[in-house]
Amino acid sequence: QVQLVESGGDLVQAGGSLRLSCAASRITISINTMAWYRQAPGKQRELVAAMTSGGITNYADSVKGRFTISRDNAKNTVYLQMNTLKPEDTAVYYCSAPVLNFWGQGTQVTVSS
Repeated sequence: QVQLVESGGDLVQAGGSLRLSCAASRITISINTMAWYRQAPGKQRELVAAMTSGGITNYADSVKGRFTISRDNAKNTVYLQMNTLKPEDTAVYYCSAPVLNFWGQGTQVTVSS
């Protein structure tokens, strides 16, 4: 079955950077919209960034200018580069093919102040 496996979550100080990876299997990321969502404790899951098959990107206002979504088609992997991290970025981050309703298991990002 389809698998989306996230990695790269960690504990980091405010102002730091992390890169999340999402290794996909049995789904071709280049022909699907791929996205990163996050869910903080007590809050609803929210869209962070998305990339269409044509390469068009979309970001939540809260991360614009700090986060970048990208993909490596040869590796069938989606990335989320996160810079200038803030404590409010603390959440579990999920990789998704939202149109097909496929989700990864999530990776924890914790930003300390």
